[in-house]
Amino acid sequence: MFYNIIITGSKGNALVIEDNILIDCGVSFKKLKNVYKNLSIVLLTHIHTDHFNKTTIKRLALERPTLRFACCNWLVNELVQCGVNKRNIDVLNVGVWYNYGGFKISPILLYHNVEQCGYRVFINYPDGIKKIMYATDTNKLDGITAPEYDYYFIEANYTEEGIQERINAKKALNMYCYEIDAMLNHLSKEKCDEFLYENMGANSQYVYMHKHIEKEEI
Repeated sequence: MFYNIIITGSKGNALVIEDNILIDCGVSFKKLKNVYKNLSIVLLTHIHTDHFNKTTIKRLALERPTLRFACCNWLVNELVQCGVNKRNIDVLNVGVWYNYGGFKISPILLYHNVEQCGYRVFINYPDGIKKIMYATDTNKLDGITAPEYDYYFIEANYTEEGIQERINAKKALNMYCYEIDAMLNHLSKEKCDEFLYENMGANSQYVYMHKHIEKEEI
């Protein structure tokens, strides 16, 4: 399976799978210039600008007037305001599967400070089905299973020891600690690894997403 992580983190998020499925659109249109013509669908998760770049979505809707956008109901009005035709918006329900022929998708409820989802994506290949899970910007993955998937794109935003050290250092200097908010709204590497250990099979692959970079806000 081919995938292209255009960018991931607080500065933007966009993952392209097999040249035609874009998950998250939190980047400039320029960063999509080599891929946008081949897209068949854009899967959107939540309203934060590092995942939902309104200017880029407007441009995509203009340049690709038949391109499909899929999201849960909390993003429908935002898409319409960006100029996406309602006929091109597939409104999804968490836990329901939607078949697009060569692939099918199902949203996963996640836990952030706004309404948010991840995605299961199953792609048909001549030798079988590849199972993919995508989940970022969530405090936990409780109650979610994805046994023996082929690929896991999962947030590992911080280590619990490292973030506590940064909080303690900033508190000692009476500085604002955005890390406290990060702990409430993002997944630690420890929680990510626990999920992976419980679900991965012998041939599974994983990619850590949305990792913290010092000096940037989460």
